[in-house]
Amino acid sequence: MASSRDRAVLVLELLAHHVQGLPMSEVGDRLGIPRSAAHRLLADLKEMGYVKQNAHTAHYLLTIKLAALGLSHLAATGVTDAAQPLLDDLAERSGELVRLAVIESDELIWVAKAQGARTGLRYDPDAGMDVYLPATANGLAWLAAVDDERALALISRQGMERARAMGPGAPQTLREVLARIEQTRQRGFGMVIEAYEAGTSAMAAVVRSTPASPPLATVSIAGPSVRMTPARMESLAPDLLTCARALAAASGQSPLFASAG
Repeated sequence: MASSRDRAVLVLELLAHHVQGLPMSEVGDRLGIPRSAAHRLLADLKEMGYVKQNAHTAHYLLTIKLAALGLSHLAATGVTDAAQPLLDDLAERSGELVRLAVIESDELIWVAKAQGARTGLRYDPDAGMDVYLPATANGLAWLAAVDDERALALISRQGMERARAMGPGAPQTLREVLARIEQTRQRGFGMVIEAYEAGTSAMAAVVRSTPASPPLATVSIAGPSVRMTPARMESLAPDLLTCARALAAASGQSPLFASAG
C-alpha cells in the first residue's frame, strides 16, 4: 500500500502528462487508489498551491508552482549556463531540434533544448519528463554506453509494451533492441528512424567526462525524416560528437552532471 506521500507524488507525475487536467475519478482510477483518497490528496495539493481546478470542467491540473520549482532548480545547478550555448550552436549548425537529457538513477530526463529549424517543418514534441530507452536515439546511446547486464536491467524496468504504440520503426522484441545497441556501439552514436513516432528521426551521443567514466547525459538531434535521412545523420555525426565532448568538458561547472556521474 503506497503511503500518502507516495500517492501525492504519483498524482503530480500523472497530472504533469495531462496539461488539460483530469477529473478526480480518473486520477483515482488511473493510480489504482480509492476515489475518496484521490479527492483528499487533490484537496491537499490544491491547498498547497500545486494543483488547481478548472472552473468549467472541474478537472484538476497543475499550477505553475511545480514548473517554477523545476526551473529554479535547473538554474541553480548551472546546467543552463554550462550547456545552453553548446546546444544553441549545434542547433544552428544542424537546423534541427537539439536536446540534452541527464541520467538520474535509472532514468534519462530531458533538461534543456534548442530549436534550430526556423522555417518549414519543425519537430518540437511535448516529450514529457522521461525518455523511453528502446525506441529513442538517446536511449540507445545510453544503453550502448553501459554493460549488457545494466542495459538489460534498464530495458526490463521500462518494458517493451510502449514500443507497440510508437512509430513503425520502433523495435518490437528484446532481440531487436539488443541488435540496435550493438550497432550503436559500433557506429559511435544512436540512430532511430521513425521509431519514437512516424515521420521523425533522431541521432544521439552519450556524454561522459572521460572515455572510461560512467555516462552522465545524452545529447541528440531530431527532426522530420524527410530531412533527417541516414546519410544526413552520418554527415552530422562529427558535429554531434564534438558537442558531446564539449558538454563533457563543461560538466564540471554544474552539480547536476556531478550527481549523475
